Amino acid sequence: MTGADAKAALERGRPVVLVCPPAPEQAHALWDLLGPTLGLGPGVGPPVLIVCADDAAAAGWPSLAPAGLRIHAVTGLARSARRLKERSPQVLTGAVKDLAALVQRAVLKLDQVASLVVAWPEALIAGEHAGALDTLLGEAREARRLVLSWNPARLTDFLERHARRPLVVGTLPVDESGAPLPSVGRVRYCIVPPGRRPAVVRDVLDSLDAREPLIWRGGPVSVPEDRPDAVICTALPSREELAALIRLAEPVVFISAAQLPYLRSIATVAPLALPGTADRARDRAEELRERVARVLETGVDQELALLDPLFERFDPAEVAAALLALQRETGSGKRDAVVAATGEGARVKVFVSLGKKDRASAKDLVGALIREAGVAKDDIGRIDVRETFSLVEVAAGAADRAVRGLTGTTIRGRRVIARLDRER
Repeated sequence: MTGADAKAALERGRPVVLVCPPAPEQAHALWDLLGPTLGLGPGVGPPVLIVCADDAAAAGWPSLAPAGLRIHAVTGLARSARRLKERSPQVLTGAVKDLAALVQRAVLKLDQVASLVVAWPEALIAGEHAGALDTLLGEAREARRLVLSWNPARLTDFLERHARRPLVVGTLPVDESGAPLPSVGRVRYCIVPPGRRPAVVRDVLDSLDAREPLIWRGGPVSVPEDRPDAVICTALPSREELAALIRLAEPVVFISAAQLPYLRSIATVAPLALPGTADRARDRAEELRERVARVLETGVDQELALLDPLFERFDPAEVAAALLALQRETGSGKRDAVVAATGEGARVKVFVSLGKKDRASAKDLVGALIREAGVAKDDIGRIDVRETFSLVEVAAGAADRAVRGLTGTTIRGRRVIARLDRER
């Protein structure tokens, strides 16, 4: 599939999924695809909105944009609100929560956005701001959709709701039979915010005792005359780039927390322990270390994505220590209170991918809950039918039954997807 095909699809209003590693520097084709939109005149904008997982990810886009392009990253709400009022940029990039706040302040007009880019929603759909993302996309329903994804197979439900029948551009991470591609080799990684990477390079070189290292900062992989005894990647490589680097030496890759699932999908990974704050905490009880190790072995991808903004400001080991301190402050009485809050009489919200545009009503949803999901009428509370989705309050004890019963059900001729709604 060519770039011309993708441009034509966008112009016709068809969503496009661009397959690339989860790093702005790897989304080379994005600017060319957005070219016609960027040419829109003043007063229309921002014509392009890039939705990111957090403000740290949003801040990486301006330095990579083509020269002369007016692009603004939302890193402070007051400053961004002034910028939007004074002179709208051609491209606005920001975290979901920040963009939602600007919409709430009425300084960001979603009906004026011509193209909306969702940057690697793999890190968004399982996080705390998934509900805000659904709302944002629902309100910008007229904008052309371009999704950056490293594995579209993980986004089936998301694409069904917000980018149906997209044109997929790029190489999918599967073989001819549809099975995931094998690991390209073994790498070690460090979770390091971009601003701290030059200093951490020195720590890694000391740890590896490297004398002839290769520091790869992105771009083509050139083979030096003398074989390096260490390879350090301060940028996120693609599968092909990582395979070339592994042939030189076992790489150490600097990543953000949200990029770890991608790295795991292309390589066999292991963390590289560095001297620092962690060394000063070695007097922790062995039992606690074993418990933490068991949790890490089962996977903490969602939690890493949640904590990623803190890693920009603090050493990851210090963040872990702060979480331990918070855990000690939380007594058993508080935990009991949380459990009790979801007990008898409590209600939770269920997100349903059906709204006013589907001609759905509260009566339709009540009927489906009773007939298809087997939820008692008394367990059904307030139903809020919005333009592209609905929120249904149900008794906490009936929430799982409502989700299972509604998912896959056809209402008003459309197959429904339901899930527990996250705090907006």
